[in-house]
Amino acid sequence: MEQLWPLEEVGVVDQSSHFPRLPECVPEAPGFLLECDRASLDALHQHLALYRVRRKVKVEPCPEHRVWAVLSGTAQAGQTPLLQERAEATAILARDPRTVRMGWRLLTQDTGPALVPGARLGDPQDYHAHRYQQGVPEGVHDLPPGVALPLESNLVFMNGVSFTKGCYIGQELTARTHHMGVIRKRLFPVHLAGCLPAHSIMPGTPVLTESGQAAGKFRAGQGDFGLALLRMEKIKGPLHIKTSESDPVAITVSVPDWWPTATK
Repeated sequence: MEQLWPLEEVGVVDQSSHFPRLPECVPEAPGFLLECDRASLDALHQHLALYRVRRKVKVEPCPEHRVWAVLSGTAQAGQTPLLQERAEATAILARDPRTVRMGWRLLTQDTGPALVPGARLGDPQDYHAHRYQQGVPEGVHDLPPGVALPLESNLVFMNGVSFTKGCYIGQELTARTHHMGVIRKRLFPVHLAGCLPAHSIMPGTPVLTESGQAAGKFRAGQGDFGLALLRMEKIKGPLHIKTSESDPVAITVSVPDWWPTATK
């Protein structure tokens, strides 16, 4: 059975191609939809408008649209859920382009998941816990603007970087690093041992080796699961992190099985 999570932190801007075009768009006035973190909606709106130059392009928020995450038990096992991509006048059901582990995305103007009959609503916290276990960053907390680098954040694995498109900010550094094949740090899923108090580990908290050397930094998390930016040569040894009360907590690093084999 499919589960659906309403993503309240997500905003939609009418311009780009994360989602397919709505069927109601006509060739003379094509429209695209870009899903983004609601916290960055205004900044993204201004950014896109800045690079519009003198083109006749309109960029505007679409508050009438709602985004849902759709995930079935078969997706967690690496199988393709028994759903089909659909596009209707007010809704789109499409595969999540990042990885099969993240199932589907439903974009709709309706208040309920009309395109997924028989599905049940899930807790959004379970959705975030699932994606942390899969090593999938999402939003400004996991990918802070001006801090997170595309290759270290594994966006290449999630169809998030193009090496064939024209110029974009940071393209030269991104392309050079990719083709040289030297990436010393990556964002890894981590499991924290023991029961942790809420907000006991702050973003940016150092991750340490057994001898106390720096191995990286904790990025974000929920409950026992999270993401940490770690040096790749350090992930196999015992690691720990200290809570806000200075108590050491052991962490276990995992390498998602959907990552390319060459990275494991």
